[in-house]
Amino acid sequence: MADLTADHDGTAPERDIFSVSRLNLEARLLLEQGFPRIWLEGELSNVSRPSSGHLYFTLKDARAQIRAAMFRTRNQTIRFRPEEGLQVLVRARVSLYEPRGDYQLIVEHMEEAGDGALRRAFEELKRKLADEGLFDAAHKQPLPYLPARIGVITSPSGAAVRDVISVLRRRFPAIPVLIYPVPVQGKEAGGEIANAIRLASARADCDVLILTRGGGSLEDLWPFNEEVVARAIHDCRIPLVSAVGHEIDFTIADFVADQRAATPSAAAELVSPDQLEWLDRLAQLAARLENRLRHTLSDHHRQLTWLEKRLQQVHPGQYLRQQAQRLDDLEQRARLIIGFRISELNSGLKEMHANLQRHSPAQQLARFGLQQGLLTQRLGTAMQGLLTEKRRRLELACRSLDTISPLATLQRGYAIVSHLPERRILRQAATVKPGDRVETRLADGTLVCTVDATE
Repeated sequence: MADLTADHDGTAPERDIFSVSRLNLEARLLLEQGFPRIWLEGELSNVSRPSSGHLYFTLKDARAQIRAAMFRTRNQTIRFRPEEGLQVLVRARVSLYEPRGDYQLIVEHMEEAGDGALRRAFEELKRKLADEGLFDAAHKQPLPYLPARIGVITSPSGAAVRDVISVLRRRFPAIPVLIYPVPVQGKEAGGEIANAIRLASARADCDVLILTRGGGSLEDLWPFNEEVVARAIHDCRIPLVSAVGHEIDFTIADFVADQRAATPSAAAELVSPDQLEWLDRLAQLAARLENRLRHTLSDHHRQLTWLEKRLQQVHPGQYLRQQAQRLDDLEQRARLIIGFRISELNSGLKEMHANLQRHSPAQQLARFGLQQGLLTQRLGTAMQGLLTEKRRRLELACRSLDTISPLATLQRGYAIVSHLPERRILRQAATVKPGDRVETRLADGTLVCTVDATE
């Protein structure tokens, strides 16, 4: 029978035999290099924390499970206590434990999944805002005793807005209600709620605000636990009542708000007065006002009667006649004083007119005009004499210039010869040679010549 392991030439091939440890090593490297870091969600089981401080557990879901390890340097950053049955989210490397050949996860990060993570985020934000003083009573504003308008920030289609409006209509229907419609659930709800709070604060249309929605899970109520909503409530200049969820539900908005109500209906009762109490109070005040007016009218009537008696005893006619005579005296004195003052002012005015005539510039202007005429005449004479002298001197200079001018020499039959093309004046015959071109300037015209010979 032939050896199936032999090569075609009949020789046996060299076998690559793996040891168990080598196989586990190769498998571990293959797993760690073949898988990137991954995120997994599952339930904790078989949680163990030995004295080394490392954390060992099983991560499972409904159909499968996998062993996992989280070393001490990593698990010290966990902000909760890993326990059996807890739903967690982990970031891990896929690996293999070589001594036993167990396929496992090396966990680098762990956080609670679902409501657990939300609850931890809630506590962290609550602690942060409390440290900043957003929950301090010093920042709480008192609610108005009788608001002129009530604002409600909520979903326009929810049961909460109907409960609030029903209670307000029953307790004090005269107070108008302004609805700021916002989504109260979902990722965008927190930003919309914060924008509505800031808008209501900026417009200042209301004296008090109600921030409300119905009950739900922690995830449903999460928009009211966002930091942007908390800071918008803290910055709001209008008193705000938070009524989110049921009586057992607490949100970050409840801690920052000026007051918290257990339910939307309770918030409506908190911000609105009872009309029956106000009607009773108004009836009491009306009765007190009527009694006070009756007493006041009686007092005024007695005072008026007493004044009439005094007026009959001391008639003002005599006093008026005395005052009329005194007024006539004062009028006569005023006429005399005014006449005397007018005479003084007329005398002063005449004196000032005479001074003005003496110091009038008209005579001086006439004198200056005469001087100007004389000066103008002298200036014309001097300019004429100067021009005549300059003209005489110019004529002498022209005659002297004509005497020495080379043009006068040309008039006597002489010529000026220039070498072409540079037009250099020739003074010696030796500076040119036969064939050169010269220009000869006469008294009237110019000759261009060619030199035949020089001497």
